[in-house]
This record gives sequence, C-alpha cells and structure tokens, in this order.
Amino acid sequence: MEKEKKNQPKPTKYVRNFCVFLFSFFTICKTGVAFDYADALTKSLLYFEAQRSGRLPYNQRVTWRDHSGLTDGLEQGVDLVGGYYDAGDHVKFGLPMAFTVTMLSWSVIEFRDQIARAGELEHALEAIKWGTDYFIKAHTSPNVLWAEVGDGHTDHYCWQRPEDMTTSRQAYKIDENNPGSDLAGETAAAMAAASILFKRTNPHYAHLLLHHAQQLFEFGDKYRGKYDASVEVVKSYYASVSGYMDELLWGAMWLYKATDNEEYLRYVINRAHCFGGIGWAITEFSWDVKYAGLQIMASKLLMDERHKEHRHILEQYKSKAEYYICSCLDKNNNGSNVERTPAGLLHIRQWNNMQYVSTASFLLTMYSGYLRGSNGKLQCPNGLLDHKEILSFAKSQVDYILGSNPMNMSYLVGYGPKYPTRVHHRGASIVSYRENKGFIGCTQGYDNWYSRQEQNPNVLVGALVGGPDCQDNFSDQRGNYVQTEACTYNTAPLVGVFAKLLEMEDQTGGHDHNQPLIASY
Repeated sequence: MEKEKKNQPKPTKYVRNFCVFLFSFFTICKTGVAFDYADALTKSLLYFEAQRSGRLPYNQRVTWRDHSGLTDGLEQGVDLVGGYYDAGDHVKFGLPMAFTVTMLSWSVIEFRDQIARAGELEHALEAIKWGTDYFIKAHTSPNVLWAEVGDGHTDHYCWQRPEDMTTSRQAYKIDENNPGSDLAGETAAAMAAASILFKRTNPHYAHLLLHHAQQLFEFGDKYRGKYDASVEVVKSYYASVSGYMDELLWGAMWLYKATDNEEYLRYVINRAHCFGGIGWAITEFSWDVKYAGLQIMASKLLMDERHKEHRHILEQYKSKAEYYICSCLDKNNNGSNVERTPAGLLHIRQWNNMQYVSTASFLLTMYSGYLRGSNGKLQCPNGLLDHKEILSFAKSQVDYILGSNPMNMSYLVGYGPKYPTRVHHRGASIVSYRENKGFIGCTQGYDNWYSRQEQNPNVLVGALVGGPDCQDNFSDQRGNYVQTEACTYNTAPLVGVFAKLLEMEDQTGGHDHNQPLIASY
C-alpha cells in the first residue's frame, strides 16, 4: 500500500483540504455507524487472555500464549500460580491487578444486559474470575495478602516470553507487621464488586469472595500503612502516591454495595472528612487515586430515599464528583480543568496517558446515566451540562481511541485498519512459544527481537496502548514504552463504555452491519 501511495502524484493543498473536509463531513453525518463498538467490546475482553499468568484453560482463545509462572510462590511455600501480568513485563503487581478487576466488575454490574446481548458476558465473567481466583490464593490468612510476584528490577533486565521466564519469582506479602491498607482496600473492593456479579450464577463463589473482602477490609483498616513502605521493591513501579485513605473509603463503599450493611456506609460517611473523601477535588481516576470513583458512587446514593440522614455528607461527595465531571468537560474556572491535546483528547500525563482517558470515559458515562435517571442537570462554574452532553464527550474520547484522531490510528490494538504494531510487550514481540519452543534466554530476546524494526509477530488484540503525546503525536516503536506499552487497567474501564455505546447504537438503529465502518479525523 505504501509503495502505491509513493508513486501517485501529490494532490494540491486545496484538493487535500477539500478531501479531508468531505471525509470529515461524511463521518459527522454518519456518526452512528462510524465505529463498531461490538467489535471493540469483543476485542477488549480478548486482551485479558493474553495477559494471563499460570496454567491456561482448554478454552484459551489467544493461542500464541502458553502456560507460564507455574512455580510462582513455591519458594515461599504458597501457591501463587495464576493472576495477570499488568503490562508488557512479567511481574504480578497486586494493586493494579485489583483495580483492573474492580473496574471490570463495575463495568459488568452496570452494563450486564448490554454485554450479554453482545454475547460477551461469559468472557467478561471469566476475565474477572481469573483475577479473583488469584486473590483468593494470595489471601492466605485473614491478615496476610501476597502483594507481588517477581520484581521489576530483575524482570527489566530480560526480554523473554513469559513461557521462558528465568527472572526472579520471589513473592512479597503484607501482614500485621508490614501493613498495606491501600492494597488490602483495593483487593477488598475488587472481591466485593465481583461478589455482586456472581450472586446470580455462582452464589457459593460470591459468598467466598465476600468473606475474603470483609476480612481484607478489616485487616487494612486495623493495621494501617502504605503498602509500598512494606514492599519496597514496588516503589519504582506502583508507588501509592495518594496513600491508603482513598482505598479504605473505596473498599468500604464497595462492601456497602455488596452487603447493604449500614456499618460500611457509616464508615464512608464518618471518615469522609478526615480521609479526604470530601476534601480532595481530583481531576484523575486511576489505579492509585480512587477519590473520583468514590465520589461518583457516593453521589448516586443521594437518589435513594433511604439515605436522607446522610444527605449533608453525601452532598459534599457529590460536589467533588461534579468538580471532576466539570474539569473533564472544561467547565471549571481557569486553571482547574483537565488539559486537552489540540484534537481534544484529555491529557493528564505524558506516560501512559490513555489510562486516564479510559477511566474518565467510564466515570462520565456513569454520571451521565445518573443525571438521566434523575432528570437532572449539572451546574458547572462555566455552564450548564445535561446528560447528553456528558455522554457525548465520553463518546468523543472513545472515538478518538478507536481512530478519530490526527494519526487516523486506533490505539486499541487489533481494531480497525491501522493500529500500533510494535507494542512494547515481551510475549507479543517474540515468536510464539507454540510455534517455536526453543528456549530464548534473558538477553537473547533483546538481541534478536527487541531491536527488530519488523512488526510484532503476535497481535496483542484489545490492548489500549499509552497513546499519543500532548500534541497528538505517536511513534509506533517498541522502545517507546511511554506510548506503546499497554496495561490491563487501561482496557478494563472501556468494557463498560463500549457496552453503553453499543446500546445507544442499537436504540437509534444507527449501525447497519452490512455497511462499511469508517474512522476518520
């Protein structure tokens, strides 16, 4: 294709601009059919199978992967086989893994019917259970939770397939003497959220998850401390900058949602001020900072008549939730809005910015639904917003991800005609173990695979890469890990958003599956 283009005469600037105008106009006129959200949903769930650690099941669909990490925990005398690799390396980090499972669970709790109609409910539940099965193993006693397997320093010396791993698989834990309230709180949130899902289909498993969640929350609350002070090897990778108070509030909120036990709600209300729940006005939601998600959930409780006695505190939570929404839509006073790229993508940080875009899209989608349900509007400092405007903005962020951007590139790998092909990912960048079982050594991967200019031999379908810089520029190079590495917590929030956008499409009759799909900036 590229050679053909090079041999063609260049159009004049006028013709080029006119073509761009026509293509953009065509896209705008056919917004309902611009993107195949069903395909995006399917692919987003497929990604989690590529990230699996442990013994792969018979129905594994990502066939370039094989069993790995089968001795995890052996040195410590505990079975820690399973779980997820968080990104392109092979460390199992507890905090981002738990946040990934919380967000997957929240997506399915809110959009279960839509995901089921798309034929993806079983895959979504499998993705969640792969994580929660591991958390059950990692929670070996009430006050012990294994926080990490492997360590980033030795892992990053090597470029190997997970099936060939020769790096350290030492495991690290938190306990009474080495607390980690943030990790315990987030893992409790993940298991409580998942328990809600499995109540219907697997009540025994749901009960087991809830039991672990309650024990973990109690442990995290009783023995307080940041997990990165106890597990110092994590500091360079997933340091808990926000501390543990947001995770304890977040864990209590999810336990309230799962149990309807007023004790957990009182925790969220009584510690709202001293734990920062109604003090911090936040413009990001991430594996580290849970306040915005907590505030959005708390604001939903205001619509329930049962919570009148807590109205004063819940209103303050809602005020902070609204600050977050207004900041994303550029409706706060100057200096307190989220920055955007020239093409309109939310931009929080240079490194792996797409994680903040996907979480924002999810929270905006959720809040839009709350407003719609209450027939309300949001009064921001610089204007009034209704539910349609908020959802429309969330959709614009997702459409940017799927290809409506200056690079005309989908940042969801495997979706659309153009996407990153040199993702910074060990397993994807090296010939599949199932094709070539010959051992690839620690530095051999760097010598033979990392530096290659060719595309990765395996497509990491459904991965959301770090994405473009603040000027919408993107370089598809394996060594450009700031932009080309993908993480599980990038994709997880999109599952719910894709399901919602698919529902909108079906309601408007917008998508004719016989029509070609377009993606244009």
